[in-house]
Amino acid sequence: MTTRLHASVATAALLLTTPALAFQSEAEQMGEEGDRGGGPGQVQNQMELDEKVRQVKYRYTDLQRGLGPYFDFKTRLAENHGFNFGTDYTALYMKASRSPGEDEAASGIYRLYGSWDLIGRDTPNVGKFVFKVEHRHRYTDIPPFNLGLATGYAGIWGGPFKNDGLRWTNLYWHQRFAEGKGNVLVGFLDMTDYFDVYALANPWTSFLNLAFSTGSAAVPLPGDASLGAVAGGFVNDNVWITAGINDINADPTDPFGGFETFFDESEYLYFAEVGYTSTYERRYFDNMHLTVWGVDEKTATGDPNGWGINASYSEFVNDTYMPFVRGGWTEDAGSLLSTSISAGMGWYVYKRADLCGFAVNWGEPNETTFGSGLDDQYTFETFYRIQMSPNFALTPDLQFIVDPALNPSASSTWVIGLRARLAI
Repeated sequence: MTTRLHASVATAALLLTTPALAFQSEAEQMGEEGDRGGGPGQVQNQMELDEKVRQVKYRYTDLQRGLGPYFDFKTRLAENHGFNFGTDYTALYMKASRSPGEDEAASGIYRLYGSWDLIGRDTPNVGKFVFKVEHRHRYTDIPPFNLGLATGYAGIWGGPFKNDGLRWTNLYWHQRFAEGKGNVLVGFLDMTDYFDVYALANPWTSFLNLAFSTGSAAVPLPGDASLGAVAGGFVNDNVWITAGINDINADPTDPFGGFETFFDESEYLYFAEVGYTSTYERRYFDNMHLTVWGVDEKTATGDPNGWGINASYSEFVNDTYMPFVRGGWTEDAGSLLSTSISAGMGWYVYKRADLCGFAVNWGEPNETTFGSGLDDQYTFETFYRIQMSPNFALTPDLQFIVDPALNPSASSTWVIGLRARLAI
């Protein structure tokens, strides 16, 4: 880890660490407001979660008093003009026990995101403009996104943590209908916000390994800021349907080039999903869904066309424990894994301010991506997210890889990680 990363994390910890007195779990937070249909990392939902955390009663600190006028300004802007925004900085360091190449990686991401209610403000059927702009940069020779493959693992750790520089991630119109239970989104979207969603899929606050996130590493997801559309909603209090189409050739560092690739190259990922939840208010947490998707051949890289199925089940028990079982199967398509099955649990601890997670995955590498004859992989991950103050969270992470498919000389690999997130 470089001196720069050490300094960033240490400064944030010294300024912001205070003990929590009470907390509202993410289930309660996201069940109340947010974007009905999107995942926990979606712009409106991320802002809602961060705002709820900031409302918790913490011991007095000069920093909290000093930030008061800033948060008051944000509140007035939202109340008077319907404009909401948030910003955060997240740093991640990862170190592998063995590797034929690089064995450590670190990077940081600054994000500015928000939404502007422009039609039907203060009604369930609001129409809003949503945006997110980021700067992703590495501290070491490679960013965490590349570390998995560098160690011989057929997978990705820390998916967002790249070295793209300045980039767009969201720039779209979101229209609600049917008293807020239906959604249409058109523009530059991040498909991970709406595809195969469950509560622990957010790499900013939960698991780092893609096997425990969107698609279970068995889907060739398009790049962030891919031009497309998503539509869907609840047909009753328990059942929802969603469908979408997105440009598979998206480049988030040149999002407006997506108009050319969308209409000229005409290569897409498309999906349909049906899901069931115990009640509408618990849609993110008592969540069972089946997703069917297809993808066109990607001419630029030679990835073949294909299709697949993903399934997910999670339940929030006593508003404290969240066991889940997820998986995916792919026919060709150029994904990392052709078959993937994961099981695990999230556990809210210390007055539900902190979150602990642990999970295991069995994965079969995709022959169309890596070739034939590779061993199956087994992945274990556990993390503990410490909500040290309303603005700052620190997350130690530990992974254990058995039989990394692209490094047959290694029977196993340990990976340690540390993620720090400052949100204001």
